[in-house]
Amino acid sequence: MTERKVRVRFAPSPTGALHIGGVRTALYNYLFARQHGGELIFRIEDTDSHRFVPGAEEYIIESFRWLGIKFDEGVGFGGSHGPYRQSERRDIYKEYVTRLLDAGKAYIAFDTPEELEAKRNEIQNFQYDSHTRLQMRNSLTLSKEDVDRLIADGAQYTVRFKIEPGMEVRVDDMIRGEVVVKSDILDDKVLYKSADELPTYHLANIVDDHLMEITHVIRGEEWLPSAPLHVLLYQAFGWTDTMPKFAHLPLLLKPEGKGKLSKRDGDRLGFPVFPLEWHDPKTGEVSSGYRESGYFPEAVVNFLALLGWNPGTDQELFTLDQLVEAFDITKCSLHGAKFDYQKGIWFNHEYILQKSDDEIAGLFAPIVANNGIDESMERVTQVVHMMKDRVSFVKELWPLCSFFFVAPTEYDEKTVKKRWKEYSARQMTELAEVLEGIEDFSIEGQETVVMKWVEDKGYKLGDVMNAFRLALVGIGKGPGMFDITAFLGKEETLRRLHAAIDLLK
Repeated sequence: MTERKVRVRFAPSPTGALHIGGVRTALYNYLFARQHGGELIFRIEDTDSHRFVPGAEEYIIESFRWLGIKFDEGVGFGGSHGPYRQSERRDIYKEYVTRLLDAGKAYIAFDTPEELEAKRNEIQNFQYDSHTRLQMRNSLTLSKEDVDRLIADGAQYTVRFKIEPGMEVRVDDMIRGEVVVKSDILDDKVLYKSADELPTYHLANIVDDHLMEITHVIRGEEWLPSAPLHVLLYQAFGWTDTMPKFAHLPLLLKPEGKGKLSKRDGDRLGFPVFPLEWHDPKTGEVSSGYRESGYFPEAVVNFLALLGWNPGTDQELFTLDQLVEAFDITKCSLHGAKFDYQKGIWFNHEYILQKSDDEIAGLFAPIVANNGIDESMERVTQVVHMMKDRVSFVKELWPLCSFFFVAPTEYDEKTVKKRWKEYSARQMTELAEVLEGIEDFSIEGQETVVMKWVEDKGYKLGDVMNAFRLALVGIGKGPGMFDITAFLGKEETLRRLHAAIDLLK
């Protein structure tokens, strides 16, 4: 048989913001497709009309645009296998529902919610299956005339898949190996609902994967229980030759405690669980996003790639192309990955270090301007060069670096108490005279003269430099003192020094 071209898909539901676990699933699909010269399809699974949220689809597309994960076809991208929204494929699904009914592989059920609830109360752990289906109101227990009459009268119904007992269902999983399930534990899942004339996830998924020629289904671990049903559906349609290979990814787990990562964990510990900020149109609630929190998309991708997969080496920093080359779906973990959000911050710091001073300055300059400072890009870049290794986010630069642009008007009380001695005013007055006489105000030009003065006077270097820093910065922080003074220039350095002497005495 001819080897089929690899085609994978990411198929979210437009029910709200895209969870970071969904982003990782899409990323792994992308890496797998690119690695095998294949294609990635973007499909929208919107068969549950009651859960549809306006704006969610656009939000999902924008998330991947920001992350740099590119799709080859699908909603918003075009392609020859459309339409790619399930709500636009009603007639296609109806055809396949009819096929199953005609072949006796499915049946029509008229049970009302009340009847189903009564049966659950009557039978402990009730399951609609081969043992109970003949006790229910469906086309297996009703005459054809009764069925036709009920449908003609507008009675709502579902179509259920008829699962035969006593079979072993084998799922070939690229991560977990062969998974064998007894058909007796499976229930006759609903495939179609007349109420909205739409299929459920199970049928739509299978039909779409088949018609869109999907070769590999890479999805979250939570879908593993549905895999045997999907295998049986492929067999029922006679599509065993084109059945995709499955890979069920490990869950993303809470950073602390047990269970699946949730939005509440992010809210409690202060990290995003969505790629972009999400404004819920129903509640008005605003949820933080990685983009708006100041993360670089490359850092988010790199961070997510290593949650549940390991390259087998000590390498942690990967470009997207390097990830494509190194990724191996079979090496994904069988167990859930704890969501170490602190590691995500570390990745962002590493990407700040990797990026050029010019690029970071381009992001920092608007922040400087928003604080009322009119400064040249050259000088903003100089500050970035001195300080970018101290931050994990560009937005952290301003509180750390504002002293370069704005002279202190007050001095940190604790630092004053610790660093400003009874003789500091006298030493700083002398230092001002020394600085006044320096013609070459470069780092080297100052350092040579000032260090000789300290030595000649027999002063303690720490006392001088700590008081000097307090006078210029307002607190005991910042890079080397001569880096600061060279940037400020002689006039501003002396102005700040005299201001501190006058105020602190």
